[in-house]
Amino acid sequence: MEPALTNSRLPLSASRWWRLIPVVFITYSLAYLDRANFAFGMAGGMAKDLHIDTATSSLLGSLFFLGYFFFQIPGVYYATKGSARRLIFICLLLWGGLAMATGIVSNIHWLMVIRFLLGVVEGAVLPSMLVLLSRWFTRTERSRANSLLMFGNPVTVLWMSIASGYLVHALGWRWMFIWEGLPAIIWAFCWWRLVADRPENAAWLPPAERETLLMSIRIEQQSIPPVRNYLAAFKSRKVMLLCLLYALWSIGVYGFVIWLPSIIHAAPGMDIITTGWLSAFPYLLAIIGMLAASRFSDRTGNRKIVVWPCLLLAAITFYLSYLTGTHHFWLSFALLSLAGMAMYTPYGPFFAMITEILPANVAGGAIALINSFGALGSFAGSYLVGYFNGATGHFDASYIFMSASLLLSAIAALLLRLNSDLLQERP
Repeated sequence: MEPALTNSRLPLSASRWWRLIPVVFITYSLAYLDRANFAFGMAGGMAKDLHIDTATSSLLGSLFFLGYFFFQIPGVYYATKGSARRLIFICLLLWGGLAMATGIVSNIHWLMVIRFLLGVVEGAVLPSMLVLLSRWFTRTERSRANSLLMFGNPVTVLWMSIASGYLVHALGWRWMFIWEGLPAIIWAFCWWRLVADRPENAAWLPPAERETLLMSIRIEQQSIPPVRNYLAAFKSRKVMLLCLLYALWSIGVYGFVIWLPSIIHAAPGMDIITTGWLSAFPYLLAIIGMLAASRFSDRTGNRKIVVWPCLLLAAITFYLSYLTGTHHFWLSFALLSLAGMAMYTPYGPFFAMITEILPANVAGGAIALINSFGALGSFAGSYLVGYFNGATGHFDASYIFMSASLLLSAIAALLLRLNSDLLQERP
């Protein structure tokens, strides 16, 4: 049984949704655009033009996540103690510039540096966004708010897959990176003008509504057992299990995201435009799954029941896609699409869970730590899937590897206890 919901039962304004969610959605969408379009650059001629072999391709695909790992905790510490608004403004400018530089570079070693730095710059974005949303939305809203933020992931890959296919076809991979990096720089100034760090800083929120929101969040915080500092939170067995769960989960997700276009493009008679359209389909399913799961999770207050079944379904459909094989492309693709949907569906409830078992003073750090382990899983997934593809000459080993990782993540989620071992502050 999940912990009981605590609600002040005070009416809360809907203006927060219309004011904040579109802004954070667009911001995270642009971050995801500039990391996921690398797969289309590789499939669209970058590997050939820069003479990138299979081993180097795997390393380039995964270096982003290594950089992503290092800046998580320092970034979220600044977002918590300082300003998430200022941090993300700077990150938008930097990652837009680095994304555009990807289209200009002609040296593999500089490309490695750019990919690593892109990960460093983007590393603080997701945990800082989640910290920001936890200040603006209550527990009964948080799964939906997180999911609407995370929609930036599948929605972006959906339209990016189609747009990138056409851009590569019409202008080449270099101009694809340049045109898709520019919007982040422009959007940085919109972000700065539209977002406030906390409700008390928002001039557009009427004072009565501001007090209602702050009171609701204070009441929620009183129901969460206190934790002294980041170290006490990081040593919790619950947080350690969440780190393991998310690392294993991310192996499957980013093995899928980075290499799906290559898997589809390798099918007989598949051109880059068709590859783009087909690569978008799993993310359309993911949007539907995320919306339904977040609504169910907020209505019932049950996060765990959404997470582990979806991860188990992803593991099973990955394995069935492997069994189907390349001789039955459309059935294999349908199963792969279901796996993609199942992997994305639990994101909102998963991150809502963290802010409900940890108080505000350490929740941001815990999100950063868990997301750091997710980055390590992403590094392993993107690198090892590419390595297996190159070493074996086919995708079978990759399917089995991603399926096994997702199965283990489902087991970890099933073992997670949310009611009887809440963190207690040590004397």
